[in-house]
Amino acid sequence: MDLVRHLRFFVALAEEEHFGRAAHRLGMTQPPLSQGIRRLETRLGLTLVERTARGGVLTAAGRELLPRARLLVADADRFDEEAARIAGAHVGVLRWGATAALSDRLVLECVSRLAGSGPTATRVVTSCDTTPSLVDAVRGHALDLAVVEQPALLDGVRYGPVVRLPRWVVVPAGHPVCDAQQPRARMLDDLAFASAPRTDNPPAHDALVELWRARGLDPAVVATEDERAMLACVAAGQAFGVTTTRPQHAPGVQWIELLRDDVSLPVRVVWNADRPQPVHSAALDRVLTRARR
Repeated sequence: MDLVRHLRFFVALAEEEHFGRAAHRLGMTQPPLSQGIRRLETRLGLTLVERTARGGVLTAAGRELLPRARLLVADADRFDEEAARIAGAHVGVLRWGATAALSDRLVLECVSRLAGSGPTATRVVTSCDTTPSLVDAVRGHALDLAVVEQPALLDGVRYGPVVRLPRWVVVPAGHPVCDAQQPRARMLDDLAFASAPRTDNPPAHDALVELWRARGLDPAVVATEDERAMLACVAAGQAFGVTTTRPQHAPGVQWIELLRDDVSLPVRVVWNADRPQPVHSAALDRVLTRARR
């Protein structure tokens, strides 16, 4: 989680006392703002805001933490300004984002390609976040472009073609499905499904859950913050999950080939509607296209 970014959400909401006005001030829509506040509350283990019909009112904990949050946000701004001064104006800065569903290896491949895709030296700044937050950041010019998961609402941004990335099912090591010659979804009926929270991208989450149901499986869904938490849940023998990380040896976890085409991850590159297609989007498309093989 980007702590400073979510603290900005908190400070804006505290000062505006209204989700809609705070979202407008931040150049985003209301749902990602609300989701960001909840993620911050989960991270801190505290309720910061009481949701009311008229907006958001700080709790006692929220009021106590607000001054510190303002200091951290201000310090982060000064840090960015100083870093930009040191980097020098002659070095181009490219700010891009990636859905957390991308594997670490694929994110690194994207960064490597982006750093060498422009006419001059490029300093690449990477953000990993939920698809709604990435789309809002691109729309508001906070990011130059992003790789987002589909389906998603893409109002106000331009986008490239959908690329379906391979995704594997991961199960607890030694689960009976690992020895099956023809693994089937129903063999996982003793496990929950570990997935990113539905609020991260409701359409994509619902599509995946409906896929399991169509295959005769109706698992309980366990929300996990990121892939590391998902794999930990699987290794503990509690659940199965899906990942774009290619099969590898990992204690307590096994990769299996199951409904590979159906569970593949649809993604696309998006950029701001006010700008022409950046040269970097073609570079990302090439990385994604190669990864789907």
